[in-house]
Amino acid sequence: MGEIPDFTESELWLINSTLEERYGAPCEIQLAESELRLDRGKTELTPCPTVYWEAGDCHFVIAKTGDRRYRCQFFYRIHQMYGTGVEEYDDLTECVVTLLQVQADHQLSEHTDGA
Repeated sequence: MGEIPDFTESELWLINSTLEERYGAPCEIQLAESELRLDRGKTELTPCPTVYWEAGDCHFVIAKTGDRRYRCQFFYRIHQMYGTGVEEYDDLTECVVTLLQVQADHQLSEHTDGA
């Protein structure tokens, strides 16, 4: 498998625009690299371009796993990691919006359960 290309300017614009719409203000994103196991049948780790941001006490990551392929998750602490229930997306908009919605639903249920 060849090297996975970095996020394009249009992909970064889409992420930034979606986050600004969600939070009502620009959100600082950071570019990083994650090593992921892309093939469940192999132990090989592949370097993947990653976008990271924080909102409150929650951390978010979206990793690009190929051309129009994305994985995402959010976490609070190392033992509190959550996904969306979808292993990989082929639409970045769907990936970002679903990630934000699942996290908002999780946060709401945590506050409701704790009340």
